[in-house]
Amino acid sequence: MDQDDDQYRWESATGNAINQNNRRKELAQLPNVRLGMMRHRYVVLDMSDAMKDQDLRPNRLFCSIELLKEFIFMYFDSNPTIPNRLNNHTKETYQECEGEASIQNALEMGLQTLKHMPKYSSREMLFVLGCLTTCDPANILQTLKICKENEIRCSVISLSAEVRVFRKLCVDTKGIFHVIMDSTLDKFESSLVRMGFPKYRTYTTSNANISTTSSNSAKHEKASMCMCHLEQRGGINGFSIGDYFCPTCESKYWELPTECSICHLRLVSAPHLARSYHFLFPIEQFIEVTRDELPSQKCFACQHAFDEQKHKSIFKCTSCNNIFCFECDLFIHGTIFTCPGCIRYAQLK
Repeated sequence: MDQDDDQYRWESATGNAINQNNRRKELAQLPNVRLGMMRHRYVVLDMSDAMKDQDLRPNRLFCSIELLKEFIFMYFDSNPTIPNRLNNHTKETYQECEGEASIQNALEMGLQTLKHMPKYSSREMLFVLGCLTTCDPANILQTLKICKENEIRCSVISLSAEVRVFRKLCVDTKGIFHVIMDSTLDKFESSLVRMGFPKYRTYTTSNANISTTSSNSAKHEKASMCMCHLEQRGGINGFSIGDYFCPTCESKYWELPTECSICHLRLVSAPHLARSYHFLFPIEQFIEVTRDELPSQKCFACQHAFDEQKHKSIFKCTSCNNIFCFECDLFIHGTIFTCPGCIRYAQLK
């Protein structure tokens, strides 16, 4: 009996420590942030001899390519408003792994394009590296300084070990640095997933040149040709009724998201913005309350009664004043991003 009690107390103490750690991570989020909805990213894959190692089966290169395929799909699915273009380097994809990697050359190639991207969009580079060294033609620290000045966020996933210059690259550019600690793919995959989701940005950029389109105006009921078919000389097959029109120059397009070829305005639909809504307006953190302040003895979401041993932490929404247990608080802020009490209040209102 004493052994069971000790085990219960140990599990309870461990659970409370985990809960407090998760809560601190939630509260560490910046309150004055916005989403970099327009993203431009380079993915750099190491093709040096180090990628032949077989600590990841069958080797590092094969695992990286397979996970990057899933990453690309997830990246566009999680960021529907980004420019949907991929630069395909077919000649390089069939090269053998040989020689040493040069991080400086990769940074300079990315700089040539990313530094010309508009200020309101995020500029990012993701490195998947298996090497422990970088063979550069000049001082890489100077290139790193230029990346920082151009607000290019560089993130690194290292398949070998932590390298000082890799960490410095991530720290100085406010990126993310991950090291794969074991031979399983779980850590590698979770690192890529984290890199793919939209990132919060501080209020340092100008207003985004982005707009939703209109398709229900009476003056657009006549058949007309969309810009994509016009550029491709689509002939009579390019004529249609409806579709989407640029609110600035009234150019017609048959699918979204896209960029207006006339005024270069980024055109998106309302559903595209809605998919990123909870990133734009994150739900406020709930406040922790004591048992003496509880208006109800059960969680509003899961309807479980509060237990003194199990529910050490209880939280209240500052908008609807409903009470939630810790598990529901994590689920609301980490998964659904919406308070069920606020939704119910809005429906009743």
